[in-house]
Amino acid sequence: MLISRSTGRKIVATGIAAVGFAFLYEVTTLDSRYAARLAERREAAATPAAGTRLRFTATAYCKGTTTASGVNVRTGIAAADPDLLPVGSVIQVDKLGERYNGIYTVMDTGPKVQGRHIDIYMWSCHDALALGRRAMHVTVLRLGWNPRASSPGLVERLFWQRETQQPAVPASPLPLPARPLAEPAAIPIPK
Repeated sequence: MLISRSTGRKIVATGIAAVGFAFLYEVTTLDSRYAARLAERREAAATPAAGTRLRFTATAYCKGTTTASGVNVRTGIAAADPDLLPVGSVIQVDKLGERYNGIYTVMDTGPKVQGRHIDIYMWSCHDALALGRRAMHVTVLRLGWNPRASSPGLVERLFWQRETQQPAVPASPLPLPARPLAEPAAIPIPK
């Protein structure tokens, strides 16, 4: 009612509505595709650390006798870029297929294994060719040979949680007195 009587008020209300709609049009909505792109960028830029889950590509190899670490090749060994996953790292592979999912130890490197690429050793060359190149997820369980670089397991987390919740035991004010040692009786030695 107040707007209908004045032409100036109509122009101001129309201008405010137009600016409001323009701002509303320019707003970025957070939809699932936008969130997925942000997560993908974060994952691509993340450096491997114990407990992180990263996206890699996987291939397989079947030739060779000795790895870069000096160990003979066998099932459960993978090759990776030493700048990302140093030799001795332990990884868990997911989304590669039930037959190939599992825990692998990085014991090898290679000139063609650069960046986010894992090369898994397989005994059968037919299986290696059948695997091809696939996208997968890697969870870093240990980074390098250092056991302190491992991600804590459930038991360790529960143990340390319980330890931090227990009250500290007060130290005794004075140590207990030591008893004097009794000298053993002399045993006569026959001559």
